[in-house]
Amino acid sequence: MKTYQSTNIRNIAVAGHADRGKTTLCEAMLYTAGATSRLGKIEDGSTVMDYDPEEKKRKVSLKSAVASLEWNDVKINLIDTPGLFDFAGGLSEAARAAGCMLIVTDAEKAKYDVGAEKAFAAAESRNISKIFVINKTDAENANFGHVFDALKEVHGNKLCPVVVPYIEDSKIRCLVNFSQNKAWRYEDGKCVQVDMPQDEKIDNYRDMFNEAVATTSDELMEKYFEGEPFTEVEALTSLLSGVTDGSIYPVYSCAAEKLYGIDILLNGLVNLGPSALSKSGEIATDSNGEEFQLDCDPDGPRAAICFKTVADPFVGKLSFVKVISGTITPETPCYNARTGETQRMGKLSIPHGEKLEETKLITAGDIGVISKLDGLQTGDTITSAKNPIILKGLEFPTPSYTVAVSAVKKGEEEKIAQGLNRLREQDPSIDFRTDRETGQMLLSGLGEQHIAVIVSELKAKFGVDVKLDKPKVPYRETIRKSVKVQGKYKKQSGGHGQYGDVWIRFEPTDGDDLVFDEEVFGGAVPKNYFPAVEKGLRDSVKHGVLAGYPMVGVKAVLYDGSYHPVDSSEMAFKTAASLAFKEGIPQAGPVLLEPISSVSVLVPDDDMGSIMGDVTKRRGRVLGMEPDEKHKGYQVLTAEVPTAELSDFPTTLRQVTRGRGSFTTAFSRYEEAPANVAQAVIEDAKNQAE
Repeated sequence: MKTYQSTNIRNIAVAGHADRGKTTLCEAMLYTAGATSRLGKIEDGSTVMDYDPEEKKRKVSLKSAVASLEWNDVKINLIDTPGLFDFAGGLSEAARAAGCMLIVTDAEKAKYDVGAEKAFAAAESRNISKIFVINKTDAENANFGHVFDALKEVHGNKLCPVVVPYIEDSKIRCLVNFSQNKAWRYEDGKCVQVDMPQDEKIDNYRDMFNEAVATTSDELMEKYFEGEPFTEVEALTSLLSGVTDGSIYPVYSCAAEKLYGIDILLNGLVNLGPSALSKSGEIATDSNGEEFQLDCDPDGPRAAICFKTVADPFVGKLSFVKVISGTITPETPCYNARTGETQRMGKLSIPHGEKLEETKLITAGDIGVISKLDGLQTGDTITSAKNPIILKGLEFPTPSYTVAVSAVKKGEEEKIAQGLNRLREQDPSIDFRTDRETGQMLLSGLGEQHIAVIVSELKAKFGVDVKLDKPKVPYRETIRKSVKVQGKYKKQSGGHGQYGDVWIRFEPTDGDDLVFDEEVFGGAVPKNYFPAVEKGLRDSVKHGVLAGYPMVGVKAVLYDGSYHPVDSSEMAFKTAASLAFKEGIPQAGPVLLEPISSVSVLVPDDDMGSIMGDVTKRRGRVLGMEPDEKHKGYQVLTAEVPTAELSDFPTTLRQVTRGRGSFTTAFSRYEEAPANVAQAVIEDAKNQAE
């Protein structure tokens, strides 16, 4: 297999909103470059990138996928990403491995959609270059100008039209490439040069192009003001400089299904897409904890980041890595900077969607796959034990939608846990845990579709069927009054009997744990029975008298009682204490406590009123709001909301904000539930008991 130098490698993430043609665009580029022999189609499940059975079934991208092509002696690694927000983890993976974000929009939509915003934000967070593609310019309702204007409204003069369509009678007559100052028509699958159209709109776009190019140097600015045309070399050199440093965002027009403009776009990625070398200079950490700049050098210290994991029970574990510095071969010892352990390097491959082509090395700047490195996780650094280097890991979206999972067949709980833990290896935006209090297995993801796909994969890959339910809310019970009660246990059945007699005062107190004390005088209850009384009470407070939830804020004082020198025992006093509990707690003003969560919601300014109203409907208390420092046009709403009211909040937030909003929660405290809420919980507990 041919080895490419880092100067001839382009790592391109393809991202944007769902249904904007990202996968189709990747297929078009692969086919145009000769990397595939036929043009894959999503409808018939033949695409290179959407190879997973779930993707074929649902006809939508669910995971990131990597495939490479060669164009003009340059290797382009394409990383296709899902557009559905439930699968945003794929965008995190792609942004970590790419040097340039190809942000795909749709000429039919005439807007700057949320998926494009998120792709741009992901690129900004990693300081990688951005190129916009306005796809589907051949569609009946396409309007390139409206989409371009929407982009320009956000990004201003940084937006640079490089390839635009010339539309006549609602049809594309040609594509105008301002970097070459040439026009091209696509006829019968061939690209033919035609005369430059004379059109006011084209002239306006040309002016925008020239202005953007001119901003990169004083010399070009002077030529621009004097009205002199730029040479193709000047234009491309200036564009490359602007794309690399982030001062220019080129815009390309294409129609991926018909292959219009795909060759021009590939030329653009080769000429303007920053090379792996030009986007090098990562900040890494050495063994002493000192940060330094790590350049993309095949002869440099070894450092590769695992940006994606596939955990498949049939093919084994596959680790997708980007080599930042040095070179990896099958003979390279695999030292994991996180674990401090060395493994033998697995088989090396170059990914082409589902297919893997074996290779003898992965050089600096390139992307490859290592098989069967069981100890390696997404975000880990492969380095040298003698000179260990730690690279920055990945930031995945926090899972916020939670369901309880249970086995359809009894006895398969362990298989569920093993399967979900394996799936979590390949998708860190999954969280799986067992709630110690409720005993439920809880699965968290980014939304309903995410959970549905996880459940489907669990069945397909690990043969386990599960049921989904709402998670149980961990209510508590407490008391509001003090009472004094007797608990007496006496049993005679021949021979030794059982006798235990206690007087206990129950009173409210602070804290979650039972507070036990004694004020016994004169040996009414011998000291050796005190632990038994306490044990009986501690067992009792595990199940309150209202709905069976654990009790908190209870102090129990043993202040009197009696015993029998023969019949008394620890078991008898433990039982007597539990009888006192059952007698006294109903008289002590028992109430139900509900958990309250602190909620921090990132909300676009325009949607703040709607979200505040929704929080109020959920019995929430808004504590404040303030502009977000990282996101212009957004505010952070802080509130306290009963945990029971938050189960469908992720869905509502996504609908109201059109996917822009996000939130985090943390347990705050318990407080008394309103009477209507408490009554419903108590009735539900009774029905379940019956």
